[in-house]
Amino acid sequence: VQLVESGGGLVQPGGSLRLSCLASGFRFSNYGMSWFRQAPGKGRESVAAVTGAGDSTSYADSVKGRFTISRDNAKNTLYLQMNSLKPEDTAVYYCNAAGNWGQGTQVTVSS
Repeated sequence: VQLVESGGGLVQPGGSLRLSCLASGFRFSNYGMSWFRQAPGKGRESVAAVTGAGDSTSYADSVKGRFTISRDNAKNTLYLQMNSLKPEDTAVYYCNAAGNWGQGTQVTVSS
């Protein structure tokens, strides 16, 4: 199993980023997938999750209405569209599938 995140970077408050997670080594559409994040000095927290078919999603209260999780099963790719970003969204973002983790991508929200 391999998960490779991309799309992080530095963005101003109120800006947007789209994260991607390219998966390989397993039947992608059979697994629900999640995004987690870990801010400096804090534990890893769940941000959003999506079922294998992409027909049901869930979000942490802190990102509800601002972030959207989606997936393209034909491309074995998970996405996280992040809008109206806040400084408190600064963290390393990880995708997760079946207990496996990617290496993470850094998101920094700062003016």
